[in-house]
Parts: sequence; C-alpha cells; structure tokens
Amino acid sequence: MKELFSILGNSQKLDGGAMFGNAPKGMWKKWVKVDEKNRIDLACRCLLIKETMPDGASRTILFEAGIGAFFEPKLQDRFGIVESEHVLLDSLKEVGVEHTDIDVIVLSHLHFDHIGGLLSKWEVDQEAELLFPNAAILVGKKAWQRALNPHFRDKASFIPHLINLLEQRDNLHVVEDSTHPILGNEYRFHYSDGHTPGMMLAEIAMPEGPIVFCADLIPGAPWVHLPITMGYDRYAEKLIDEKQALLSDLLARNGRLFFTHDAEIAHGRIAQNEKGKFLLSDSIPSMNGVKS
Repeated sequence: MKELFSILGNSQKLDGGAMFGNAPKGMWKKWVKVDEKNRIDLACRCLLIKETMPDGASRTILFEAGIGAFFEPKLQDRFGIVESEHVLLDSLKEVGVEHTDIDVIVLSHLHFDHIGGLLSKWEVDQEAELLFPNAAILVGKKAWQRALNPHFRDKASFIPHLINLLEQRDNLHVVEDSTHPILGNEYRFHYSDGHTPGMMLAEIAMPEGPIVFCADLIPGAPWVHLPITMGYDRYAEKLIDEKQALLSDLLARNGRLFFTHDAEIAHGRIAQNEKGKFLLSDSIPSMNGVKS
C-alpha cells in the first residue's frame, strides 16, 4: 500500500518572462499573479510516499528536496527565496517524518532549486551539512555527469559543495535504466534532455492510473500547453517534443502529473479538448495521505 503526500519546501518568486520563455506577457499574466518586480510565485513541492510492503515492512520515499534554505541572505534575495527557515523539514514533520526517517530520495536532476533542501539551513560562519543520512539517493547518469561537468550556460544552477558531498556518499546510486532494484517495478523512469541532459522523471504505478513527477519538463499547469517553455530550458523544441510524447502516453493510460513548481496545483489528470489541446482535469492543490 502507498500513501502519497505533497510536501512543500521553500517557495520562490522568479521573473515571469524567464519562466514563460518566448510567450508574451499579455498571454501568461492571465495564468499567474505578477508582482511589482514582474515575478511570479513558485512552489518547490516534493512528493513523499509512505509505503507498506507485502511482508509488512515499511519505507519512506522522497521525490526531490526543493530549494531549501542554504543560501546566504544576499543570495536568498537574488533568487527570490521567500522563507529563511528550512520549510521542507517542517513540512515533513507535519506528516510525522524526520529527515533521518527517509529511506530513498529520487532526484530528477541536480539544479539547486530541486536539491538544495538536502542541505542544512544557512548559519553564520558555518558550512551547510548534508542531511538525510539514512537515505539511498538515486540520480540519472546523464544528469549526474552534467553536474560534474556543467556547461557555462547552466553552471550557476549547480552547488559545487553539495555535489562534492553527494560524490562522497556511499549510498548514491547513478541510474541508467527505466527501473532500479532499490525501488522495484512499481516505479519506472522517463528521461528528458530538453531542459537539462538526462532529467529523470519518476512514474509511480497506481490502480487508477500512473502518476509522473514531471519536474521541469512541465513545471506547472500552464506549461501543459505544448508551446509553453521556460527561458531556462536547454532545447525548447526538443522539450516540446518530449512533452508531447509523455502527455500522449499518459492520456492513453489515464495518467496524472505531479507538479513541483505550480504555486496552486499539486497534481492533475491529463485530458484533451476537441481541438486536441492538452489540459488538466481533476486538479487538486495538495495530497495528504492519498492511498493506493
């Protein structure tokens, strides 16, 4: 049995133009709220699964860790991080979980807004420490290689200190296939290169249709629309092709998407209108112990 929880980490405010790529503001301002600095609200939402195995054993699986609170105040302001406390740790405690309880962490890729929560919060004259000591950490091979040798275009998206700490970790597992023995066959991976090389999208088998943690392939509900991409994406056209393939596949299988960056929607089912446009149905703002 699985129980699924949407877990909020630290939130951000980022420039709307950057988040919507070449879409004009006249279009995207209808979908989101914009502040006086042209920024929009973004969540850094994680997915927690409490799983009970057939033999009665239990485990907890965390998909991503959000941006965290490791930045010094100047950089917190630059990257629009709203809270100074480590929100992820507080959110986990609300569902009865400490960071030391997590058994497995799955990282889609290694940009700081998806893994910064692995680090302790910023303190004066102290170097941030790696949390979640008992968790096996899974990351895709191409995404790991990108973090070790980033391109100049996205070098600032990685945290060298954290990558070094992960490299020293005995329970870091670099994934190459569509499944991994640590998780088992009820979890599989899709791979995407449009946003960053080797982004690994986890699919969770559920009786009423699969759920895909779609990371930055589809950051939130507005990006379900095929032409909408981010300015941060490496190859926008490739990303659109990957998005179309995933959405078509999930539509045929009654699948759903879990959003990490949507400020208002945690997940929704894929649908299509009479013109063939992909959209969401049955969208909900949070998941609190949804059972399979």
